[in-house]
Amino acid sequence: MQLRELTKAEEEIMRVLWQLKKGFVKDVLAELPEPKPAYNTVSTIIRILEKKELVGYTAYGKTHEYYPLITEEEYRRFQTEQLMANYFDNSLKKLVSFFVQDKNISLSEADEIINLLNKKKDQ
Repeated sequence: MQLRELTKAEEEIMRVLWQLKKGFVKDVLAELPEPKPAYNTVSTIIRILEKKELVGYTAYGKTHEYYPLITEEEYRRFQTEQLMANYFDNSLKKLVSFFVQDKNISLSEADEIINLLNKKKDQ
């Protein structure tokens, strides 16, 4: 399966499915914020996600219960890799520098990052 970037609407539906673990269109719709999209819109987006092989289903007659085929962590990893490749030349140093300079990371956050890096190094 080749992961591709999701549209905002697709990602919103996936977030609900990750939270629910599985659900019918009406369950997904109930979790979406106001103003809620039409039932048919949610159903169409879920079918698109199914065609992209990101969502599977169990059929109960004419009704389908949907569930994610990828984890939120897998998609997060994909998005991070895309961000690194597209904006930071696959350089973790450039990514961290960006956040240090542009996002004013606090000293405690910087210490946490250093601790994480040290733990990773020790493994």
